Amino acid sequence: MATQVKVPTQEAVPPRLSMRLGLRGWVYAGRYPAERYLYILHRLSGLGLILYLPLHVWVTGRRLQGPEVWQQTMAVLSRPVFVAGEMLILAAFVFHAFNGFRLLFGHLGCALGKPAHPVYPYPVALHRQRSMTVALMVLASAFLAFGVWNLLTK
Repeated sequence: MATQVKVPTQEAVPPRLSMRLGLRGWVYAGRYPAERYLYILHRLSGLGLILYLPLHVWVTGRRLQGPEVWQQTMAVLSRPVFVAGEMLILAAFVFHAFNGFRLLFGHLGCALGKPAHPVYPYPVALHRQRSMTVALMVLASAFLAFGVWNLLTK
């Protein structure tokens, strides 16, 4: 007597997680801690600052064309949409700088603790670095608040 082999249908096979997640894989951190999202924001702020650089060079170059051209350019750039963009650039710069310090300190070994044997599960230093992360982000927020206040009161 032959036994019947049960062939799984397409619905019964669990979907495989593709190694090509695209943008979702670049942004979605899953079960990772907040430091992963800070790293993603670091990338995005860096891209924003790189994209801003040619505009900054162009605006600064307008000064060479004379005082009247410079005044016209500043009149255009004093509109609310450009002031809001200036605040976003300030926020990107401050965040990128302070998060860069956090990454630099981590790569230099600050707050890593004593070396341990590489026994699975590997010890994670994120809990030791969390206080440094919070302190640097609070400092970044203070600098950002001061910068926004300075922009709004000029």
